[in-house]
Amino acid sequence: MSLIECVPNFSEGRDEATLAALEAAILSVSGILLLGREADPDHNRSVFTFVGEPAAVVEAAVRAVGVAAERINLTQHQGVHPRIGAADVVPFVPVEDLTLADCIPIAHRAGEEIWRRFGVAVYFYEAAALAPDRERLENIRLGKITGGPDLGSPHPTAGATVVGARQFLIAYNINLATPDLGIAQDIARQIRTSSGGLPHVKALGLPLASRNQAQVSMNLTNFEVTPPHVVFQAVEAAARARGVAIASSELIGFVPRRALEMAFNDLLRFENFHAARVLENALAAKLKESAR
Repeated sequence: MSLIECVPNFSEGRDEATLAALEAAILSVSGILLLGREADPDHNRSVFTFVGEPAAVVEAAVRAVGVAAERINLTQHQGVHPRIGAADVVPFVPVEDLTLADCIPIAHRAGEEIWRRFGVAVYFYEAAALAPDRERLENIRLGKITGGPDLGSPHPTAGATVVGARQFLIAYNINLATPDLGIAQDIARQIRTSSGGLPHVKALGLPLASRNQAQVSMNLTNFEVTPPHVVFQAVEAAARARGVAIASSELIGFVPRRALEMAFNDLLRFENFHAARVLENALAAKLKESAR
C-alpha cells in the first residue's frame, strides 16, 4: 500500500468549533487515519497530521482547506505566527512505497483542486515549486519571489495556500524562562541556517503571552544532520550565555523513532548501540522476515 502524509497548518488555534469542523472534513474521506491535531492560542495556529493512500489524502486536504476558507477570516486574525492564508501551508510527505518525486504531482493536483473549488490562490513550494525562488516557504511569506501566486489571486478573506511536497521535518519549539522577546530572537538568529548557524534549521523568536515566556520556534528540515537534542543543547548554551534558563520544549506533530535513537545514543555515549538493539525494531524485523 502506498501511503502519504499531509500536515496542513491552519490559521486558527483558539476556536474549538472551527478545529472540530476541520477535523470532521478530514475524516469525512474514507481511508484517512488522523494521527493527531495540535493547536496553540498564542500562535493562533493548528496542525493536523493524517495519512492514507494518495487520492484519499488529497481529497481530505482539499476539503479541509475549503472549511478553513469558509470559517477563518484573515482580516480579523491575530496571532504571533507568520501566515498568508487561512489554510496556510499544506505539505505532502512520502511515507511508504512513494518517493518525494511521486509527491510532486500529488501536490500539484491538490493545489489545482483548491483553486478550482474554493477560489483560494495557491503557491507551490519545496519540491513542488515551479520556480527556484519559490522552493523556500519563507521566500513566499516575505514576498521574495518574482510574480504572484502560481494559481489564481488571493482570496479576500482566506488569502493564499502554500502547497508543497517535502521530506519529513520536525517542528520543535523551545520555551525560555523569560518573556524577553529580544533574547528569543537573538538566539533564533544565532542558530538558524540562514544566519550561519546550525544546518537545516529554521528559527524564529516569538512571544507567548499566555505563558509569559518567549519561544524559539523551529523547523528542523533534516533531522539526520541536525537532530532535536543537538538543537536543544545549542539553544540551552545560548540562553545560559544570556542568563536565561530553558522552561520547556515541545514537539508539534510527530517525531521519527530514528531521532529518538540518535539522542539516546549520543547522550548516553554507547559504544555498541545500533537501531537493531531497540526491542520494537528487532521485533518488527523478525516479523517481516517470517512473513516472507
